[in-house]
Amino acid sequence: MPLPKGIYRADQVGSLLRPKELLAAREQAAEGKITAAQLRELEDKYIADVVQKQQEVGLGAVTDGEFRRRWFHVDFLKHLSGIEQRGAMHSTNAHADGTMPPRLVVVDKIGHPKPIQVDDFNFLQSRLGDEAKTKKTATTKVCIPSPTMLHFRSSRDVIEQAYPSLDPFFEDLIRVFQEELDDLYRAGCRLVQLDDTNLAYLCDPKMRAEAEERHGDANQLVRQYASLINGAISKRPKDMTVGIHLCRGNFRSHWFAQGGYEPVAEVLFKELDVDAYFLEYDDARSGDFSPLRHLPPHKVVVLGVMTSKKAALDDREQIVRRLREAATFCPNGLDQLCLSHQCGFSSTAEGNDLTEEEQWAKLRLEVEIAKEVWGDDLSV
Repeated sequence: MPLPKGIYRADQVGSLLRPKELLAAREQAAEGKITAAQLRELEDKYIADVVQKQQEVGLGAVTDGEFRRRWFHVDFLKHLSGIEQRGAMHSTNAHADGTMPPRLVVVDKIGHPKPIQVDDFNFLQSRLGDEAKTKKTATTKVCIPSPTMLHFRSSRDVIEQAYPSLDPFFEDLIRVFQEELDDLYRAGCRLVQLDDTNLAYLCDPKMRAEAEERHGDANQLVRQYASLINGAISKRPKDMTVGIHLCRGNFRSHWFAQGGYEPVAEVLFKELDVDAYFLEYDDARSGDFSPLRHLPPHKVVVLGVMTSKKAALDDREQIVRRLREAATFCPNGLDQLCLSHQCGFSSTAEGNDLTEEEQWAKLRLEVEIAKEVWGDDLSV
Protein backbone atom coordinates (compact mmCIF):
# COMPACT_ATOMS: atom_id res chain seq x y z
CA MET A 1 0.00 0.00 0.00
CA PRO A 2 1.27 3.54 -0.71
CA LEU A 3 2.36 5.63 2.23
CA PRO A 4 0.57 8.91 3.01
CA LYS A 5 2.41 11.80 1.38
CA GLY A 6 5.23 12.97 3.64
CA ILE A 7 5.42 9.76 5.69
CA TYR A 8 8.59 7.68 5.22
CA ARG A 9 9.69 4.18 6.17
CA ALA A 10 12.47 5.83 8.22
CA ASP A 11 10.74 8.71 9.96
CA GLN A 12 11.12 10.89 13.03
CA VAL A 13 8.95 12.54 15.65
CA GLY A 14 10.66 15.89 15.18
CA SER A 15 12.60 17.43 18.06
CA LEU A 16 16.39 17.36 18.02
CA LEU A 17 19.09 18.24 20.52
CA ARG A 18 19.70 22.00 20.73
CA PRO A 19 23.25 23.27 20.20
CA LYS A 20 24.80 24.67 23.38
CA GLU A 21 25.18 28.16 21.89
CA LEU A 22 21.47 28.26 21.14
CA LEU A 23 20.55 27.12 24.66
CA ALA A 24 22.75 29.84 26.12
CA ALA A 25 21.20 32.45 23.84
CA ARG A 26 17.69 31.47 24.90
CA GLU A 27 18.65 32.05 28.52
CA GLN A 28 20.18 35.40 27.61
CA ALA A 29 16.99 36.40 25.82
CA ALA A 30 14.93 35.43 28.87
CA GLU A 31 17.18 37.64 30.99
CA GLY A 32 16.89 40.55 28.57
CA LYS A 33 20.55 40.43 27.59
CA ILE A 34 19.81 39.94 23.89
CA THR A 35 16.75 40.87 21.84
CA ALA A 36 14.16 38.50 20.37
CA ALA A 37 15.47 39.43 16.92
CA GLN A 38 19.01 38.44 17.89
CA LEU A 39 17.75 35.12 19.25
CA ARG A 40 15.79 34.43 16.07
CA GLU A 41 18.84 35.16 13.94
CA LEU A 42 20.76 32.51 15.86
CA GLU A 43 17.83 30.09 15.62
CA ASP A 44 17.82 30.60 11.85
CA LYS A 45 21.51 29.76 11.67
CA TYR A 46 21.19 26.49 13.54
CA ILE A 47 17.94 25.46 11.86
CA ALA A 48 19.59 25.86 8.46
CA ASP A 49 22.37 23.58 9.70
CA VAL A 50 20.08 20.94 11.19
CA VAL A 51 17.94 20.80 8.02
CA GLN A 52 21.04 19.87 6.05
CA LYS A 53 22.10 17.27 8.61
CA GLN A 54 18.70 15.56 8.54
CA GLN A 55 18.90 15.19 4.78
CA GLU A 56 22.49 13.96 4.97
CA VAL A 57 21.52 11.05 7.27
CA GLY A 58 18.70 10.10 4.92
CA LEU A 59 15.56 11.36 6.63
CA GLY A 60 12.68 12.31 4.34
CA ALA A 61 10.50 14.22 6.81
CA VAL A 62 12.50 17.30 7.80
CA THR A 63 11.72 19.54 10.79
CA ASP A 64 13.27 22.59 12.40
CA GLY A 65 14.17 20.39 15.37
CA GLU A 66 11.80 22.55 17.45
CA PHE A 67 14.82 24.84 17.93
CA ARG A 68 12.53 27.83 18.52
CA ARG A 69 10.80 26.19 21.49
CA ARG A 70 11.44 25.66 25.16
CA TRP A 71 8.51 23.25 25.62
CA PHE A 72 6.99 21.31 22.74
CA HIS A 73 3.44 22.45 23.57
CA VAL A 74 3.60 25.66 25.62
CA ASP A 75 5.45 27.68 22.99
CA PHE A 76 2.56 27.12 20.60
CA LEU A 77 -0.45 27.31 22.89
CA LYS A 78 0.65 30.52 24.63
CA HIS A 79 0.15 32.39 21.35
CA LEU A 80 -3.60 31.77 21.43
CA SER A 81 -5.56 34.68 22.86
CA GLY A 82 -7.39 33.98 26.10
CA ILE A 83 -4.50 31.84 27.39
CA GLU A 84 -2.07 32.89 30.13
CA GLN A 85 0.96 31.16 31.58
CA ARG A 86 0.82 31.02 35.39
CA GLY A 87 3.32 29.06 37.46
CA ALA A 88 3.89 25.35 36.93
CA MET A 89 1.72 22.24 36.83
CA HIS A 90 1.38 20.00 39.88
CA SER A 91 1.30 16.22 39.56
CA THR A 92 2.25 13.07 41.42
CA ASN A 93 4.11 12.13 38.22
CA ALA A 94 6.63 14.99 38.43
CA HIS A 95 10.21 14.47 37.32
CA ALA A 96 12.71 13.50 40.02
CA ASP A 97 14.14 17.03 40.16
CA GLY A 98 10.66 18.49 40.57
CA THR A 99 10.47 19.96 37.07
CA MET A 100 6.96 20.35 35.68
CA PRO A 101 5.77 22.21 32.60
CA PRO A 102 4.30 25.71 32.87
CA ARG A 103 0.63 25.92 33.76
CA LEU A 104 -1.64 27.35 31.07
CA VAL A 105 -4.86 28.98 32.26
CA VAL A 106 -7.90 29.88 30.18
CA VAL A 107 -8.75 33.46 31.20
CA ASP A 108 -10.96 34.53 28.27
CA LYS A 109 -12.54 33.20 25.09
CA ILE A 110 -9.92 31.39 23.02
CA GLY A 111 -8.88 33.09 19.81
CA HIS A 112 -6.34 32.79 17.01
CA PRO A 113 -5.35 36.40 16.32
CA LYS A 114 -2.59 35.54 13.86
CA PRO A 115 -0.79 32.52 12.38
CA ILE A 116 1.52 30.84 14.88
CA GLN A 117 3.73 28.55 12.79
CA VAL A 118 3.62 30.08 9.31
CA ASP A 119 6.79 32.20 9.61
CA ASP A 120 8.66 29.23 11.05
CA PHE A 121 7.39 26.98 8.25
CA ASN A 122 8.37 29.49 5.58
CA PHE A 123 11.94 29.61 6.86
CA LEU A 124 12.12 25.83 7.16
CA GLN A 125 10.81 25.39 3.63
CA SER A 126 13.31 27.92 2.31
CA ARG A 127 16.19 25.87 3.71
CA LEU A 128 15.10 22.55 2.23
CA GLY A 129 17.08 23.11 -0.95
CA ASP A 130 16.05 23.28 -4.59
CA GLU A 131 17.05 19.68 -5.36
CA ALA A 132 14.95 18.25 -2.53
CA LYS A 133 11.98 20.36 -3.62
CA THR A 134 12.32 19.52 -7.31
CA LYS A 135 12.91 15.80 -6.87
CA LYS A 136 10.54 15.67 -3.89
CA THR A 137 13.05 13.67 -1.87
CA ALA A 138 12.13 15.42 1.37
CA THR A 139 9.07 16.96 3.00
CA THR A 140 8.97 19.73 5.59
CA LYS A 141 6.99 18.72 8.66
CA VAL A 142 5.38 21.10 11.15
CA CYS A 143 4.81 19.73 14.66
CA ILE A 144 2.14 21.33 16.83
CA PRO A 145 0.55 20.19 20.09
CA SER A 146 -2.73 18.33 19.99
CA PRO A 147 -5.73 20.42 21.08
CA THR A 148 -6.17 18.04 24.03
CA MET A 149 -3.08 19.63 25.59
CA LEU A 150 -5.15 22.62 26.66
CA HIS A 151 -7.69 20.52 28.52
CA PHE A 152 -6.31 17.30 30.03
CA ARG A 153 -4.39 18.74 33.00
CA SER A 154 -6.87 21.55 33.66
CA SER A 155 -9.47 21.14 36.35
CA ARG A 156 -12.94 22.48 35.66
CA ASP A 157 -12.37 25.62 37.72
CA VAL A 158 -9.41 26.60 35.50
CA ILE A 159 -11.72 26.82 32.48
CA GLU A 160 -15.10 27.86 33.92
CA GLN A 161 -14.11 31.52 34.39
CA ALA A 162 -14.23 31.95 30.63
CA TYR A 163 -16.45 28.98 29.77
CA PRO A 164 -19.22 28.11 32.24
CA SER A 165 -20.15 25.35 29.78
CA LEU A 166 -17.53 23.12 28.13
CA ASP A 167 -19.22 22.80 24.73
CA PRO A 168 -18.30 26.36 23.64
CA PHE A 169 -14.76 25.77 24.95
CA PHE A 170 -14.27 22.75 22.70
CA GLU A 171 -15.94 24.55 19.79
CA ASP A 172 -13.53 27.47 20.08
CA LEU A 173 -10.57 25.12 20.47
CA ILE A 174 -11.59 23.31 17.29
CA ARG A 175 -11.96 26.60 15.43
CA VAL A 176 -8.53 27.99 16.33
CA PHE A 177 -6.81 24.79 15.21
CA GLN A 178 -8.78 24.82 11.98
CA GLU A 179 -7.61 28.37 11.39
CA GLU A 180 -3.98 27.50 12.07
CA LEU A 181 -4.07 24.51 9.72
CA ASP A 182 -5.68 26.69 7.06
CA ASP A 183 -2.94 29.29 7.46
CA LEU A 184 -0.27 26.60 7.18
CA TYR A 185 -1.87 25.08 4.09
CA ARG A 186 -2.07 28.44 2.35
CA ALA A 187 1.64 28.91 3.07
CA GLY A 188 2.39 25.60 1.36
CA CYS A 189 2.58 23.18 4.29
CA ARG A 190 1.36 19.68 3.46
CA LEU A 191 2.49 17.69 6.52
CA VAL A 192 1.45 18.36 10.11
CA GLN A 193 1.98 16.26 13.22
CA LEU A 194 -0.12 16.64 16.36
CA ASP A 195 1.83 15.81 19.52
CA ASP A 196 -0.43 14.25 22.15
CA THR A 197 0.67 12.87 25.50
CA ASN A 198 -2.84 12.62 26.89
CA LEU A 199 -4.24 9.65 25.00
CA ALA A 200 -1.13 7.76 26.10
CA TYR A 201 -1.49 9.02 29.68
CA LEU A 202 -5.02 7.56 29.68
CA CYS A 203 -3.37 4.15 29.31
CA ASP A 204 -1.65 4.57 32.70
CA PRO A 205 -3.94 3.34 35.52
CA LYS A 206 -2.79 6.01 37.99
CA MET A 207 -3.02 8.92 35.56
CA ARG A 208 -6.31 7.58 34.25
CA ALA A 209 -7.74 7.65 37.78
CA GLU A 210 -6.48 11.22 38.30
CA ALA A 211 -8.07 12.27 35.01
CA GLU A 212 -11.40 10.79 36.07
CA GLU A 213 -11.31 12.94 39.21
CA ARG A 214 -11.01 16.02 36.98
CA HIS A 215 -13.09 15.08 33.96
CA GLY A 216 -15.29 12.07 34.72
CA ASP A 217 -15.42 8.72 32.93
CA ALA A 218 -12.11 8.04 31.16
CA ASN A 219 -13.67 6.05 28.33
CA GLN A 220 -15.92 8.98 27.53
CA LEU A 221 -12.95 11.34 27.76
CA VAL A 222 -11.08 9.31 25.14
CA ARG A 223 -14.04 9.62 22.77
CA GLN A 224 -14.37 13.31 23.57
CA TYR A 225 -10.72 13.80 22.66
CA ALA A 226 -11.14 11.88 19.41
CA SER A 227 -14.06 14.15 18.54
CA LEU A 228 -12.02 17.22 19.46
CA ILE A 229 -9.07 16.19 17.29
CA ASN A 230 -11.34 15.16 14.42
CA GLY A 231 -13.05 18.54 14.54
CA ALA A 232 -9.73 20.36 14.59
CA ILE A 233 -8.53 18.62 11.41
CA SER A 234 -11.91 18.21 9.68
CA LYS A 235 -11.43 21.09 7.22
CA ARG A 236 -7.95 20.14 6.06
CA PRO A 237 -7.63 19.68 2.29
CA LYS A 238 -7.19 16.15 1.00
CA ASP A 239 -3.56 16.77 0.10
CA MET A 240 -2.57 17.74 3.64
CA THR A 241 -1.30 14.76 5.62
CA VAL A 242 -1.94 14.78 9.38
CA GLY A 243 -0.28 12.40 11.80
CA ILE A 244 -0.54 12.10 15.56
CA HIS A 245 2.25 11.20 17.97
CA LEU A 246 1.51 9.52 21.30
CA CYS A 247 4.10 9.65 24.06
CA ARG A 248 4.26 8.86 27.78
CA GLY A 249 6.65 11.67 28.60
CA ASN A 250 10.13 12.53 27.40
CA PHE A 251 12.08 14.89 29.66
CA ARG A 252 15.84 14.47 30.00
CA SER A 253 15.54 10.75 29.19
CA HIS A 254 12.81 10.24 31.79
CA TRP A 255 9.18 9.21 31.34
CA PHE A 256 5.98 9.98 33.24
CA ALA A 257 3.47 7.23 32.38
CA GLN A 258 3.26 3.55 31.55
CA GLY A 259 0.64 1.16 30.23
CA GLY A 260 -0.24 -0.54 26.95
CA TYR A 261 -2.52 1.04 24.33
CA GLU A 262 -5.44 -1.34 24.88
CA PRO A 263 -7.62 1.14 26.89
CA VAL A 264 -7.66 3.59 23.95
CA ALA A 265 -6.88 1.36 20.96
CA GLU A 266 -10.32 0.97 19.37
CA VAL A 267 -11.08 4.68 19.50
CA LEU A 268 -7.53 5.59 18.49
CA PHE A 269 -7.48 3.43 15.38
CA LYS A 270 -11.14 3.27 14.38
CA GLU A 271 -12.48 6.72 15.26
CA LEU A 272 -9.54 9.12 14.96
CA ASP A 273 -9.41 10.59 11.45
CA VAL A 274 -5.63 10.93 11.05
CA ASP A 275 -3.45 9.51 8.28
CA ALA A 276 -0.63 8.12 10.41
CA TYR A 277 0.14 7.22 14.02
CA PHE A 278 3.56 7.77 15.57
CA LEU A 279 3.51 5.37 18.53
CA GLU A 280 5.95 4.99 21.39
CA TYR A 281 7.05 1.36 21.62
CA ASP A 282 10.67 1.38 22.78
CA ASP A 283 10.23 -0.65 25.97
CA ALA A 284 7.78 -2.61 28.11
CA ARG A 285 6.04 0.57 29.30
CA SER A 286 4.07 0.67 26.06
CA GLY A 287 2.78 -2.90 26.32
CA ASP A 288 2.69 -5.47 23.53
CA PHE A 289 1.71 -5.05 19.89
CA SER A 290 -1.73 -6.67 20.14
CA PRO A 291 -3.62 -3.31 20.06
CA LEU A 292 -2.45 -3.00 16.43
CA ARG A 293 -5.11 -5.59 15.55
CA HIS A 294 -7.56 -2.66 15.54
CA LEU A 295 -5.60 -0.82 12.84
CA PRO A 296 -7.73 -0.35 9.69
CA PRO A 297 -6.10 -1.69 6.50
CA HIS A 298 -5.71 1.79 4.95
CA LYS A 299 -3.80 3.43 7.82
CA VAL A 300 -0.12 3.51 8.77
CA VAL A 301 1.76 3.29 12.07
CA VAL A 302 5.24 4.75 12.45
CA LEU A 303 6.49 2.33 15.07
CA GLY A 304 8.75 3.91 17.69
CA VAL A 305 10.66 0.77 18.65
CA MET A 306 13.99 2.60 18.72
CA THR A 307 14.80 4.82 21.70
CA SER A 308 15.90 8.44 21.88
CA LYS A 309 16.29 8.18 25.66
CA LYS A 310 19.58 6.26 25.66
CA ALA A 311 22.95 7.04 24.11
CA ALA A 312 23.73 3.46 23.11
CA LEU A 313 22.75 2.32 19.63
CA ASP A 314 19.75 0.04 19.41
CA ASP A 315 20.35 -3.60 18.54
CA ARG A 316 19.72 -3.90 14.80
CA GLU A 317 18.51 -7.51 14.87
CA GLN A 318 16.18 -6.86 17.77
CA ILE A 319 14.61 -3.87 15.99
CA VAL A 320 14.01 -5.92 12.84
CA ARG A 321 12.57 -8.74 14.92
CA ARG A 322 10.18 -6.37 16.72
CA LEU A 323 9.04 -4.80 13.45
CA ARG A 324 8.21 -8.23 12.08
CA GLU A 325 6.41 -9.17 15.30
CA ALA A 326 4.31 -6.01 15.15
CA ALA A 327 3.50 -6.70 11.50
CA THR A 328 1.73 -9.94 12.43
CA PHE A 329 -1.03 -7.85 14.08
CA CYS A 330 -1.55 -5.50 11.10
CA PRO A 331 -4.03 -6.42 8.34
CA ASN A 332 -1.43 -5.68 5.64
CA GLY A 333 1.67 -6.58 7.62
CA LEU A 334 4.86 -4.60 7.14
CA ASP A 335 3.24 -2.47 4.42
CA GLN A 336 1.40 -0.63 7.21
CA LEU A 337 4.50 0.05 9.29
CA CYS A 338 7.37 2.52 9.30
CA LEU A 339 10.24 2.96 11.75
CA SER A 340 11.20 5.75 14.13
CA HIS A 341 12.43 6.47 17.63
CA GLN A 342 9.73 6.51 20.28
CA CYS A 343 9.85 10.30 20.63
CA GLY A 344 12.01 13.22 19.70
CA PHE A 345 15.45 13.76 21.16
CA SER A 346 14.54 17.03 22.88
CA SER A 347 10.86 17.49 23.73
CA THR A 348 12.04 20.31 25.97
CA ALA A 349 15.09 22.51 25.49
CA GLU A 350 17.18 20.43 27.93
CA GLY A 351 17.15 17.39 25.68
CA ASN A 352 17.78 13.75 26.47
CA ASP A 353 21.02 12.38 27.95
CA LEU A 354 23.12 11.84 24.85
CA THR A 355 25.35 13.90 22.58
CA GLU A 356 24.53 15.34 19.18
CA GLU A 357 26.97 12.87 17.61
CA GLU A 358 25.18 9.97 19.31
CA GLN A 359 21.83 11.36 18.13
CA TRP A 360 22.94 11.43 14.48
CA ALA A 361 24.43 7.94 14.77
CA LYS A 362 21.09 6.64 16.01
CA LEU A 363 19.25 8.30 13.12
CA ARG A 364 21.71 6.88 10.57
CA LEU A 365 21.15 3.43 12.02
CA GLU A 366 17.40 3.89 11.75
CA VAL A 367 17.69 4.69 8.04
CA GLU A 368 19.95 1.66 7.50
CA ILE A 369 17.46 -0.66 9.25
CA ALA A 370 14.52 0.74 7.28
CA LYS A 371 16.34 0.10 4.00
CA GLU A 372 17.11 -3.44 5.13
CA VAL A 373 13.42 -4.08 5.85
CA TRP A 374 11.66 -2.12 3.08
CA GLY A 375 14.29 -1.41 0.43
CA ASP A 376 16.18 1.68 -0.67
CA ASP A 377 13.15 3.83 -1.56
CA LEU A 378 11.81 4.85 1.84
CA SER A 379 8.91 6.88 0.40
CA VAL A 380 6.91 3.81 -0.69
